[in-house]
Amino acid sequence: MKEKEIKIFKQRKISKLRKKEEISFYLFILPWIIGFFLFSGGPIFATLGISLTDWSLFASPHWSGLSNYTRLFTDPLFYKVFVNTLYYVGGRVALMVTISLLAAILLNQKLPGITVFRVIYYLPAVITGVALSTIFVQLYRPIYGPFAYFFSKVGVPAPSWLIDEKWAMPALILMNFWIIGPNTVIFLAALQGIPKTLYEAGQIDGANFLQQFFHVTLPMLSSITLLITVITTVESFQVFAEPYILTRGGPNYSTLVGALYIYRNAFKYFNLAYACAFAWILLLIVMAFTGVQFLLSGHWAYYAARRE
Repeated sequence: MKEKEIKIFKQRKISKLRKKEEISFYLFILPWIIGFFLFSGGPIFATLGISLTDWSLFASPHWSGLSNYTRLFTDPLFYKVFVNTLYYVGGRVALMVTISLLAAILLNQKLPGITVFRVIYYLPAVITGVALSTIFVQLYRPIYGPFAYFFSKVGVPAPSWLIDEKWAMPALILMNFWIIGPNTVIFLAALQGIPKTLYEAGQIDGANFLQQFFHVTLPMLSSITLLITVITTVESFQVFAEPYILTRGGPNYSTLVGALYIYRNAFKYFNLAYACAFAWILLLIVMAFTGVQFLLSGHWAYYAARRE
């Protein structure tokens, strides 16, 4: 009987501790919850109501139902924007994840002064947004820009980065070489957390560098890769400053992406309701992509603490 009473006492004590932890947790996140509903959640749901009206900012809104959404799917420019956005997201995610991982592997080597190189590698990520776009406007100049000068010295004609439809979007994607620092730091921390015994076991079995990379490094980094992929995907769908400053959506709408299209309709054409409708469609697309990534992650993402 005493053993049962001790077990019951321990269970009650554990349940009380859990309740205290839950209360503490909700108290700590309460300011964020209040801020979200006041400054983010409220406006988000307000845009849903606006998207169901006919509102041009300078006139009173009138209920129009789903007319804005019907107009979206009959607008040829909507599909152009959708394809452009997917092009940018796919290229940026592939570039950021691959280059960040390779950079982290290089910075994980035990070389003299490697700590200094890690700091230098991260510093460019401090310059983003408008400042970064302004820098690349000068770098992409067709005749007197640094890239054009480099190509002329090599003897290869320089691409018309921001003028040619074929090169405008790749030019925007290549800018992201500059800001791989944060993802590289995350990959680097994950690399240093991989047990060395796994590599030692592979070496004993005769595994070379590539075999260790594909059978040890990549599986152990799969959960971090998923995290970076999801975050980079969501960020890519929201890109605005780079196409706005470098190309303004051109040439011939080749770099007109979702956020820039929303801005144009809301603050250039003053069609807020139509912009809100597109914003909700974009939100649903982002949620769908994120959901698919998490569903597929069960086949390739590995978590050390997960038990089958």
